Amino acid sequence: MKIFSLALAAAALVAVPAFAQKDTGDRLTAATDVLTAMMNASDKGVPQDLLNKAQCVVVIPNLKKGGFIVGAEYGKGFFTCRKASGVGWSAPGAIRISGGKFGLLIGGAETDVLMLVMNQTGMEHLLSDKFQIGGEASAAAGPIGRDASAMTDAELHAEILTYSRQRGIFGGLDLSGAAVTEDHDGNKALYGHDISNKEIATGEVHTPAEARHFVHTLDRLSSRK
Repeated sequence: MKIFSLALAAAALVAVPAFAQKDTGDRLTAATDVLTAMMNASDKGVPQDLLNKAQCVVVIPNLKKGGFIVGAEYGKGFFTCRKASGVGWSAPGAIRISGGKFGLLIGGAETDVLMLVMNQTGMEHLLSDKFQIGGEASAAAGPIGRDASAMTDAELHAEILTYSRQRGIFGGLDLSGAAVTEDHDGNKALYGHDISNKEIATGEVHTPAEARHFVHTLDRLSSRK
């Protein structure tokens, strides 16, 4: 009986990384779908010229309200930053987001979130272990449409522009107060070892097979060639 219990425990230890990898792969697939949908939403999507100016892009599919953490919002996603050359995007790093206003969330429905990090200071916040949107990093609900000609002064000077998609409706999203933290477990599941988001964002880390479609999609949407 004792031997059987030990065998079950060993099997569980082997299975956990496999489940984590599958979960990470599924989330990357969902993030790629969100990115494609929000950029291709005709005249109601994310302005192309803002994506072209962005330093980094963050995608959080299926952010939950009042689910994982009682009375709060919670989600996991990925980011990628432009390589130093300005051409192409880095391998993705994993992040978590929790708390905040999430003003446009309807009831307990899930919401897809996209964030554009617009400058070097915003990128430095993103690559830290933890920062608060609207606190350490200035943020604004991003404008929608084919171009950004109607941007307000707040949007022009924000480090991060935030967008949402819920039940097929696109729009800006107030994420003030939300905490963004590095997802160490997500990175370990994706890369097979401990690695920080700062290391990943150098552009020198090899993109894992599960993440290639996500990165290639951004290359296609905005490569600055």
